[in-house]
Amino acid sequence: MPLTEPYDDLTPDPGAVATGVDAIGGGEHTAAPTPEAGSPAPAVKDPATGPEGPEPEPVLPEPVRQRIVALTAAVLPGLPADEVPVPLRRVAKFAPNRRARLGAPAIAAQLTADPLFRQRVTARVLADAGDLGAAVVEGTAPAAADPVEVAALAYLARPTGWRDLVDASGAAVRAEADSAVVAELVREAEQRATRAEHDRAVARVEAEKLRDELARVRDELGQLREEHRMLTRTLRETQTRERRANELLATERGRATRAAADADAELRRVRNRLAEAEAVAGVARASAKEARSVDDAKLWLLLETIGQAAVGLRRELALDPVDRLPADFVADAFADQPTAAPTGPSARARDTDDPARLDQLLALPKAHLVVDGYNVTKRGFGEMSLEQQRKRLITGLGGIAAQTGDEVTVVFDGAERMHGLPPTPRGVRVLFSRKGETADELIRRLVRAEPPGRPVVVVSSDREVADGVRRHGAYPLGADALLRRLARS
Repeated sequence: MPLTEPYDDLTPDPGAVATGVDAIGGGEHTAAPTPEAGSPAPAVKDPATGPEGPEPEPVLPEPVRQRIVALTAAVLPGLPADEVPVPLRRVAKFAPNRRARLGAPAIAAQLTADPLFRQRVTARVLADAGDLGAAVVEGTAPAAADPVEVAALAYLARPTGWRDLVDASGAAVRAEADSAVVAELVREAEQRATRAEHDRAVARVEAEKLRDELARVRDELGQLREEHRMLTRTLRETQTRERRANELLATERGRATRAAADADAELRRVRNRLAEAEAVAGVARASAKEARSVDDAKLWLLLETIGQAAVGLRRELALDPVDRLPADFVADAFADQPTAAPTGPSARARDTDDPARLDQLLALPKAHLVVDGYNVTKRGFGEMSLEQQRKRLITGLGGIAAQTGDEVTVVFDGAERMHGLPPTPRGVRVLFSRKGETADELIRRLVRAEPPGRPVVVVSSDREVADGVRRHGAYPLGADALLRRLARS
């Protein structure tokens, strides 16, 4: 790792030493004796040079190289000034958090090129390592020891077989990396399965809605067809009556024409009958027109009734408007009871910690967010007092409620309910468990109180809580998902 421009003068001469963290390495060495505190480290001959020349440095895993530089940087300020190589004297004055980062090339070069400096550093590192350092010097590594730490100490002390210890550390680091990759793949598969299950549930709900809508439309179509048949039959009857009236009129006119030659009296009589026939036809036409108007009014009224069917049905079946939610009834039953300290520790488990998953669930209509209060606060900011934990969590949940418009309920164990409770933000409900019960049981009661089909999101890293609410149709999420969502806000 190169130094920044102001510290370029710390890089050792490339002709004298190797450069960069990759220069760390060397042949097999015997363990350097640990000097007593305050006594100068004895000068030793670097055993890295054998009869056939210097042995090549082993290829160190990246965590081992970083740990060697970190151990050297930690003990560098404790060395006497005359024992610190000239290229590292300015590095020794750096701040602890910059010494290993900016001085890594110079430290690595000196460890490789200066066996005496490495022995002095090793003496102090082994003294700080205690029993682990003594075991490494003897050429053994405890089974429970960190393989990276063992390899770093073995590289500095270089006991017999130290290369084997470094190789074993590399194998262990690669195995941990492979395990991390497998765990990540498993987590991604679980997330995809969860999303697929949610999508299937949403699709089923949408299919049910479409089937109900199709049934309703079919009913309305049947009613319209029946009305159309009735109107058609009425129109045919009217047309038949009109034809009969026209036929009667024609007959009367024929008779009047034939009787015109007989006599004026007969003509007047025929004319009177014709006038009567015309009056009858007019009445028939007026009746037909009036019947058609009545049918049109009936059709309009039917269409208006169908248009308001949904509103009327909702008004007929619904209860009076309510201003209380299911969780409010649970709050009345449990929040005003005497407090009790929470019981023993519960098993912890992570369902998912993806904040994007939490955003997707909160975007569902009429979602209800239920938060296991102390489970989240002690995981995210447990160094604060309980009063500060409650205040910080409730304030953050107020922001989420304002952004999403969802119902938010946070549940605490009742033992601390009377100490420093901040004002409740709009949209956030704060509950405390009653005496003899825990917040976990109160959360399960809240979930059971919700109607089937409403999206309820429960945030808790407690496996028992997650399993319990999942059986009642809620969506469990880990505490880290909410903490990341609050940090992002």
